[in-house]
Amino acid sequence: MENEVRQLNPLTLAYIGDAIYEVHVREHLIQSGQTNPHELHGRAVKFVAAPAQAAIIHKWLADKQLTEAEEAIFRRGRNAKSGSIPKNASVQAYRYATGFEALVGFLYLTKNEKRLNELIVDAIRYVEKG
Repeated sequence: MENEVRQLNPLTLAYIGDAIYEVHVREHLIQSGQTNPHELHGRAVKFVAAPAQAAIIHKWLADKQLTEAEEAIFRRGRNAKSGSIPKNASVQAYRYATGFEALVGFLYLTKNEKRLNELIVDAIRYVEKG
């Protein structure tokens, strides 16, 4: 299974990773007592925007929190050519965010739920500290 997932286009990994991370963020916000949909959306953006995701991955790299294999997946995502231009982020932040999402997607598709949850909990805590 893992080998098949490794063969996927990193933008495909980022596509599913984006959705998985957003679901975790939404669940976290609801569990923290947020109920107003407008407020939920505004708070979620703080977590899922490219600059926030880029900051998270920079922290993980600086703190050496990722395995070599995880860093390789991140780099594949970061280096993938998406063909789109980011609207609300620098090209560098957008690419790092794509790498972040590719890593989340890889962990999800390989059913590595324990590691996925560890990293997502850490990401949410990091963004909340601000």
